[in-house]
Amino acid sequence: MRHLTAALTVAALTLTTGAAALADRDDPEPAVQAPEQDLPSVSSLKVTPGTSKGTGRLIPIAGAGLLVAPLGVDAACPAKIEIGMRSDAGKPRYADMSVEIDAPLTASRSMLSSYLPPGYELGAKLLVAVPPSTPEGEYGLRLEAGKERLAVPVRVVGVDELDNGGNLALRRPVTASSQHTNANYPACSVVDGDRSSNGWAGGNGWNDATGRAWPDTVDIALGGAKSVTRVDLHTLDTERYPASSVGLRDWDVQARVDGQWRTVAQVRGNTKGSARSDFAAVTTDAIRVSALASNGANDYTRIIEVEIF
Repeated sequence: MRHLTAALTVAALTLTTGAAALADRDDPEPAVQAPEQDLPSVSSLKVTPGTSKGTGRLIPIAGAGLLVAPLGVDAACPAKIEIGMRSDAGKPRYADMSVEIDAPLTASRSMLSSYLPPGYELGAKLLVAVPPSTPEGEYGLRLEAGKERLAVPVRVVGVDELDNGGNLALRRPVTASSQHTNANYPACSVVDGDRSSNGWAGGNGWNDATGRAWPDTVDIALGGAKSVTRVDLHTLDTERYPASSVGLRDWDVQARVDGQWRTVAQVRGNTKGSARSDFAAVTTDAIRVSALASNGANDYTRIIEVEIF
């Protein structure tokens, strides 16, 4: 058993060498270009220890009881949900879990497999793509491990129907001045609702392609004229790569009014992972972040999330 646990620990470390692990290199931008495919690649798996309940079963698990998948968003930023399974067996076993989803939706994996000691859990991120012609409504995601099944409803809605909590940027179209090609840095990820830097280089966060060249811009279309008084920006900020070393330092917040960009706020000397800009109300159909300098020696723009209120 001791040998199995040690082997599993090594396997878990190997499996998690994906998007999150790429952020722990000496250079926060990976050197290998991700393969082009229908869904972004998410290969990292996570194995965590726990306590078996002794039922002898494999238990499928999901990070949410409902997945809301918006229509009309950039295909590089599909809906995401954490899935996995727990072994409640009395001894180690090889475990499989199948993943099924109703058409025309597609999922980034159809199977999850690992060798699990009692009580251990295997987790992974599942990406769900929604083709543009998909009718709105409720669809099904089904996870099956052994004799146990778990159904997770997937609700397909238009962007205007999302519960955005007042964040006008959520899932809106994004246009960037450039995009680094050495990993998964989609511009659309700056409006996916995920402020965490843990998914850096794995689909959560934008990195421009023009090091030491400024400005870099991201434009967020609001879907019509909206009154805006605040913009929050979240830059790359992890324990090993803090914002004070690699995050965005200086930028302007601009609003498009009558087709012209007008600066409504400025941030200078930032060293934190997040910065809030408040300004007098402006009616605008788009917001631009114009990046002017970073805290890193290689001077790239790294933005995790932009929220507009």
